[in-house]
Amino acid sequence: MARKPTFDYDLIVIGSGAGGSPAATIAAQAGKKVAVVESDTFGGESPNWGDIPVKALLHASQLYDEAKHGSRFGIRSSMLGYNFVSLKAWKDLAIQRTGAGNNRKYYEKQGIDTFHSLAHFLSPHEISINRRHLSAAQFLIASGSTWEEADIPGLKAAKYYTPRTILDVTRPPKSLLIIGGNSTAVEFAQLFATFGTKVYIIEKAARILPDEDTEVGDTMARLLHEQKGVTVLTQARVRTVQKEGLAKRISYSRGGAEKSFRIDDILVTTGRTPSVDIGLENASVEYTAKGIEVNEYLQTSARHIYAAGDVLGSKKYLHTALLESRVAVHNLLHKQKVTPDYTAMPNITFTFPGVASVGLTEDDCIKRDLDVKKSMAPLNMTARSNTSDFRDGFVKIIADKSGVILGATVVAPHAGEIIHELTLAVKHRMTAAQIAATPHAFLSWSEAVRVAASRIG
Repeated sequence: MARKPTFDYDLIVIGSGAGGSPAATIAAQAGKKVAVVESDTFGGESPNWGDIPVKALLHASQLYDEAKHGSRFGIRSSMLGYNFVSLKAWKDLAIQRTGAGNNRKYYEKQGIDTFHSLAHFLSPHEISINRRHLSAAQFLIASGSTWEEADIPGLKAAKYYTPRTILDVTRPPKSLLIIGGNSTAVEFAQLFATFGTKVYIIEKAARILPDEDTEVGDTMARLLHEQKGVTVLTQARVRTVQKEGLAKRISYSRGGAEKSFRIDDILVTTGRTPSVDIGLENASVEYTAKGIEVNEYLQTSARHIYAAGDVLGSKKYLHTALLESRVAVHNLLHKQKVTPDYTAMPNITFTFPGVASVGLTEDDCIKRDLDVKKSMAPLNMTARSNTSDFRDGFVKIIADKSGVILGATVVAPHAGEIIHELTLAVKHRMTAAQIAATPHAFLSWSEAVRVAASRIG
């Protein structure tokens, strides 16, 4: 009888971010011998140079902005200032407190072996790391993605920031061009504009936040301009970048005309590239430059290898990667397979006002030729908008003909918290009538949800 092959590990997880971390922990708790291989900082993007530091800085900037405009409430705060070095110290403290950043010891305490190296498959069951070879019965690839270089003549020579490297600036730039109008771009635009930077956004789509409903991009562009002086140039493309002393000259085209302006710094937020350069062909794992191909169970073309998170290439949020990590490890450990349920994945932009959405947008419904009902409740219908002196924003709900909620969008203070009742509604196929019949506390922003739901005929 043939002997079963022996491997160094039951499971090797490539990547220690959101796509890899839960799986490694769950497998170790199940008694498996596990190793984690990380080529960058342990903990991955979110705690080290993504969500945690950016949101910590956004919280501080919003606090500063609210206080600075406190005179309308009788608060004398117009002379308020800030110290950027101290702001960065707060950001670093927030990273430290989460415990997920640079967290190699976290794995080691659980008996998980850690390796700081680029992993490269040599064969379906073997990888090389730091001139060593490691083998495993199973693998989870959660190698993530990186910000890709924009193909713009002169950009590389002129130098530019990515959302990762801009966190290292010692002071806010005097002027900043942000290429791209996605969620990351809009967060950084508001952050730096609050601290006095003259910000420009260039987005090739017809509106910023193009993945959200039309009203969102229009509202946020208007508020960024009115409140922060941000110049938003949609349906525009950067053609060339030239050095001009210490500054840069940007040439861009818009509406058939070519124009230019001078800028101090550039931030590129336009795209991500899945980290697939790890010898996947040696493991018989099918992939393209757009990501690793998996079936509905997150299993690759090699049966013993699964993948999760940004390396799959589709647009992802951190909570999606966490879900996929748990699904993948379940399927690695059990014969009875499960599939990830993406039905109600909320998306949040942490600006002020916040933007949050779940389910289908109106554009999604048009593309699918769905017959829908929609309603909108402006925030200024609520009493809270009066007591907080905030009148912009809205709640929008989209439902099918029988009133089942298919999608929703919130633009409001605390939008990220408000969206979850609508997330529950989308996930459990609740009707607008059920939401409208649910008591909503007086003087909460969520009253606008009840109003929007009651307007679905």
